[in-house]
Amino acid sequence: SGTDRAAEVAATSSAQLIVNVQADEPLIDPRTIDAAIAPMLDDSELAMVTVKHRITDLTEVTDPNVVKVVCDANGRALYFSRSPIPHIRDAADRATAPAFYWKHLGLYVYRREFLLAYAGLPRTPLEQLERLEQLRALENGCAVAVVETPYDSIGVDTPEDLARVAALLGRQTVGRSD
Repeated sequence: SGTDRAAEVAATSSAQLIVNVQADEPLIDPRTIDAAIAPMLDDSELAMVTVKHRITDLTEVTDPNVVKVVCDANGRALYFSRSPIPHIRDAADRATAPAFYWKHLGLYVYRREFLLAYAGLPRTPLEQLERLEQLRALENGCAVAVVETPYDSIGVDTPEDLARVAALLGRQTVGRSD
């Protein structure tokens, strides 16, 4: 997994915070990275932080390529899934459903010692079923702090996503000299 590869690099580094932007998230806004780092600077007890963005396009709720997250009242992850979570049982409640859906973005910040220990843990059943590495932390009782970002990102999971991101990057002028 990407986290296991980040741990290999962390083992050779003295850095105490490790930022892991997943390779399929080339459009993560730098302000999102800053927002994910901030709680680690404020709370030395946090071991792992990731980010969420409110889902406004309801087609993303049922898309298995869009990972969803639900959190507790303290901003800690309860679960990550490729399925729609939470499930809205009653039709009468579906009007308020968009307020409850959050997309997980592929960005993690770890404390070095936690990351090294995490990488040594065996893969867990839910991690293997969902193909979501962050479930290894939850299944082993580790708290995962989740911060909200107003900046969406486009994950590259399909050829269509790649074409969309390539088109967006082709329009950017930052850093170009022409």
